[in-house]
Amino acid sequence: MSWLLARALLAFLALPFVMGFVMPLFVIEPHWRERPFELLALAPLVTGALMLLACVREFYVRGKGTLAPWSPPVHLVTSGPYRRSRNPMYVAMSILILGWALAFHSTAILWYALVMVGAFHARILLGEEPRLARVFGEAWTAYRARVPRWFGRI
Repeated sequence: MSWLLARALLAFLALPFVMGFVMPLFVIEPHWRERPFELLALAPLVTGALMLLACVREFYVRGKGTLAPWSPPVHLVTSGPYRRSRNPMYVAMSILILGWALAFHSTAILWYALVMVGAFHARILLGEEPRLARVFGEAWTAYRARVPRWFGRI
């Protein structure tokens, strides 16, 4: 296994897996097993998980990096889900967490999702976008002008 692949797997387990699976189910809603599962929740759960994996793949394959701040992509990623949104990983995480809220009819997980959306937005505005502008310069500026921050053009 390559060092980059090991870092990518570690980053996935440390960040989205903890925030999207461990936190909602074992911290926010520890009694989820006692609740009935809403089958309609499979749509956002599967959509969010597949989007997340597609984003991680793009960072690894195209960006030659990981989703982790300590090992970011060395190339600006504008392919895959990043063609439609500058932040599809955060969109995927939000969809996934909202899926858990729906799955177990959990107001606590819904609140967690809303807090996470606010935290994602703050992180983007205060950390990620300024860093991307510094690191990728004109390529970032052109990409930012072409692709919306959240939801893409269909």
